[in-house]
Amino acid sequence: MSRKNTLTFGAIALASTALIACSTQPHDPAFQTAKTLPKYDQTSFSDYVADTKQWLETNRVFMTQDKESELLDVLPREYEPQQPNGQGVLLVHGLGDTPYSFINVAEHLAKKGYLVRTVLLSGHASKVGDLQLPSLEDWQGIVDHHARLLKTNVDSIWVGGYSTGANLVTDLAIQDESINGVLLFSPAFQPNSSSVKYAGLASYFVTWADQDPEDNPLRYNSLPMSAAAVYYETSVEVRDQLEDTQYEKPVFMLMSEGDSVIDTQFAIDIFTQQFNNPNSRLIWQGEKALAEPRSTTLSMRLPEQRISNGSHMGLLFAPNNPNYGVQGQSRICSNGQTEEQEAACMNGDDVWFSAWGHREDNKNHARLTYNPYFTESMALLDQVMGSESTKK
Repeated sequence: MSRKNTLTFGAIALASTALIACSTQPHDPAFQTAKTLPKYDQTSFSDYVADTKQWLETNRVFMTQDKESELLDVLPREYEPQQPNGQGVLLVHGLGDTPYSFINVAEHLAKKGYLVRTVLLSGHASKVGDLQLPSLEDWQGIVDHHARLLKTNVDSIWVGGYSTGANLVTDLAIQDESINGVLLFSPAFQPNSSSVKYAGLASYFVTWADQDPEDNPLRYNSLPMSAAAVYYETSVEVRDQLEDTQYEKPVFMLMSEGDSVIDTQFAIDIFTQQFNNPNSRLIWQGEKALAEPRSTTLSMRLPEQRISNGSHMGLLFAPNNPNYGVQGQSRICSNGQTEEQEAACMNGDDVWFSAWGHREDNKNHARLTYNPYFTESMALLDQVMGSESTKK
């Protein structure tokens, strides 16, 4: 999602209400658009990766001199297990992100015997201007095609997604009974603010919901209004699919109480009322224990780690991740603090870590970008995926 990681709902509400004049397209190359989107319907995953790499070499705005490393980080990727268990997992990133989002989860699953693939949603990993181009059908097509492609290489598959990606894979899993189950990280079934419903209308008048300097090679900081609208379409689609649905397959769901992006209570209610497999598990990073008996609560008041609460994106990465871990080089200082605090954070001052917008007296908060319970979370994920009901 955007640098502020809130889908800039306030900006969307303002733009859609005021219907101000069309915004002008900036001259910065990062905000320009490509002529076409890359193909995704290749007959082999290796061809898909190769073609995507070639397209990105032409259309990406690179941020470092090491172009090859940048591409390797953001490309779709296959993780081959040394001891295959016959199952595959397709993982789908969120809005504004890249396949790098799942690097630690994918590596864990491959060690457990799964053939894992991550895909790239159209408009991502090149330049944020390209995020104006895709439609809902583009993203649905990518997920559907690569789920079918993965099935040709394994006996059965799981699907997993983060945020917007969680919407896309849940939608598919409800329709495809052959899928073993679903892995959900910060599922964006319903946004935390109702303002985003107006993004489609606002996109006719305003190009950008949020614009920031693009300085992170792994994800976008800015957000086109049209992309916010497509995200909202994914949420409408999945809510329509979930309505009156009892999903019988196992579900792993991981969320943070401090998440400022999604309506966590809506997702909890869906889990409790409609994800009824006894082996499903809801992992809740927060302080308020849930009544759901299949839930596990993990406190995020961790002063010894300078963590105040959990965040929307702080679920996927292990503490030793070189970019987003404890010593990660990609600290996100734009976190809803004051300009002075943001500047101090960027200068390397000591900070605490939290969800976007969390404030406490005498504390400067950068974004929490890693999961302090990553090992515990993966152990619970293994339990869900290894449950007797999923074995063939």
